[in-house]
Amino acid sequence: MIIETSDGRSINTATDLGPEERHILQKLMAWGPMVESLDQFRDIKKKGLANGWNNSGPVRESRALSLVVKDLEVQIRQRLKHLP
Repeated sequence: MIIETSDGRSINTATDLGPEERHILQKLMAWGPMVESLDQFRDIKKKGLANGWNNSGPVRESRALSLVVKDLEVQIRQRLKHLP
């Protein structure tokens, strides 16, 4: 999957992320629309990186994953700003 960030960067999840990072990103993309705060989202990310894929151990966050996560945070901020 190619992810285009809001600042125009392209992240190819097949080549720029490892399988563990792709798994964590899938979870974060699913959680993004449901979190009630940016802190909650960051906590989910932190736990995902600490636990790894299927509890395989810590995963180091690559630059590519960091860029995608920052873009997800922008989307979450926008969504939360428009909540009543």
